[in-house]
Amino acid sequence: MLGNMMFQPLLISSMIEHAGRYHADTEVISKNTDTSITVTNWGEIHQNSKRFANALQQLGLAQGDRVATIAWNNHRHLESWYAISGSGLVCHTINPRLFPEQLIFIMNDAADRVVLFDKTFVPLIKAVKALLSSVEHFICLDAADPAVREAIPEVQFYDDLIAGQNADFEWPTLDENSASSLCYTSGTTGNPKGVLFSHRSTVLHSYAIILPDSLNVSAADIMLPVVPMFHVNAWGTPYAAAMVGCTLVLPGPGLDGASLVNLIDNYQVSVALGVPTIWQGLIAAANQSGSKLESLKRNVVGGSACPPAMLRAFKEQFNCETIHAWGMTEISPLGTANQLKTKHLHLSDEEKLQIRLSQGRPPFGVDLRLTDAEKGTHEIERDGQTTGNLQVKGHWVISHYFGKEESALTADGWFDTGDIATLDQDGFMKLSDRSKDLIKSGGEWISSVELENIAMGHPEIAMAAVIAGQHPKWDERPVLIAIK
Repeated sequence: MLGNMMFQPLLISSMIEHAGRYHADTEVISKNTDTSITVTNWGEIHQNSKRFANALQQLGLAQGDRVATIAWNNHRHLESWYAISGSGLVCHTINPRLFPEQLIFIMNDAADRVVLFDKTFVPLIKAVKALLSSVEHFICLDAADPAVREAIPEVQFYDDLIAGQNADFEWPTLDENSASSLCYTSGTTGNPKGVLFSHRSTVLHSYAIILPDSLNVSAADIMLPVVPMFHVNAWGTPYAAAMVGCTLVLPGPGLDGASLVNLIDNYQVSVALGVPTIWQGLIAAANQSGSKLESLKRNVVGGSACPPAMLRAFKEQFNCETIHAWGMTEISPLGTANQLKTKHLHLSDEEKLQIRLSQGRPPFGVDLRLTDAEKGTHEIERDGQTTGNLQVKGHWVISHYFGKEESALTADGWFDTGDIATLDQDGFMKLSDRSKDLIKSGGEWISSVELENIAMGHPEIAMAAVIAGQHPKWDERPVLIAIK
């Protein structure tokens, strides 16, 4: 017997419709490539996304076609996201920091038909465009500029394309399992591999982000996603922001510490998200300027392990709670977030800090397990001490890579992350290392991550990396490289 509840497909277009209907006057603040500031709102983002959807349709694109974006976090990029995915196209965000050879490979592999770009990346587009086999249209997201047209004669400009369009575009009712966006992940060997997200996985992932036990985002927040929109969809935060209707502050190309301090202080940012390197620059700039970052209540750290000294600095200097999180492209990316449980609240600050150094626990929708590399799928006990191969399954976890027929999963349906970790009974996960980065010295495994964290706890060390050095007696010994 089936239930009698209404079925509504989980679609990205429904999120921007919700934001436009119920949060129309909530601001979206955007720093442009020329460092000027544009203040718009969810109502205008909604309307312009529909205008651009009309423009894309007139270019002759069909549902499922890929549209690439090479752009910073800004309002036009945000509008284009909703226009592309909402109209049934696939938004392919590209990391401009890739080698040109990698960029050419992934654009041809994805068979992108359109490329959107900020003018910052005109030299990059000019250098590779002759080698792009499928691209038919080049659209610059900045205002019309003769220099851009000189470099790329066939260029069209975003503002010109939407200027003559109305906002009456009717979003198609798609299958919720339809592809919505595409991100490529690059390993240390071989070509990058595409991860194709669906509307359903994206909406469910957004629900997970806003949960109090995850990133705890609400309409009362002012969010600054420093993590780029080309990095796993800015960890899904632009979707979550529309879902709850929070104020969004988009930093554009200004990712240096001083620029971020100014944005946080000027726009009263309450939650910010980025990698440890970004936060090191922010802390240094805040200390130099004398800013106390008084509005900042939470910062989310992901991408790599958060050093203990950074956790202490945010808490002791700025009274800011750090949410240590973990994920990867193949899981959309949220896998865990570090939120304490009731039984932890009575602990001392130092005891809480030790718990927060872990990558946290999974939200509903993600399941984790550890396996023994020598025993296949044999599951290791979750005792918080024993390390094993970290594997994951869930509603927003990959099944196979774009264009590949073979499964990306184990025989019993789990995705192997390549990480070595511990798990406890509450689900708190702590990464020990990447399996390929473990150092075997005298028959004993040494974690490069643990050594790096210890080194970065020293006040005179800003960044550290540990690599394996060959040794005639011990086979391998850890070698520490530090930057003051």
